[in-house]
Amino acid sequence: MPILNLTLSTPANNASAEQSQRAAAILLRLTNDILHKAQPLTSIAISHVPPQHWYIGEQSLAQQEKASFFLDIKITDETNTAIEKAAYIKAVFEEMAGLLGPLHDVSYVHIDDARPAAWGYGGLTQQYRAVKKAMESPPA
Repeated sequence: MPILNLTLSTPANNASAEQSQRAAAILLRLTNDILHKAQPLTSIAISHVPPQHWYIGEQSLAQQEKASFFLDIKITDETNTAIEKAAYIKAVFEEMAGLLGPLHDVSYVHIDDARPAAWGYGGLTQQYRAVKKAMESPPA
């Protein structure tokens, strides 16, 4: 049940809708394949920042002729290993380079491991869901 917030260094114009759709498809696939998150419970919000308004150091991305992105994904703590997270970060960077073109190395993926008692959806915490599931499952 992750939520992903993706910011792309692209102009907000008619082409951005298609680019957003492609980015969402990439993230949905990677989040399912690598982090094992259910697609029907994955939310993705995408925003666009024009390259002339995105600075790394003293120069805009437009001046550097590079693209960048920032992905912030919230997942339930203890549901993925460090190896899975590292593979996810690598795959996202590679796929975003394919989507956006030459990326600035200072493009970020932040995986936020949220405590199960501190977040949820549909009015229920993830901790509540885990306890309920455990209580409904017969002992082995």
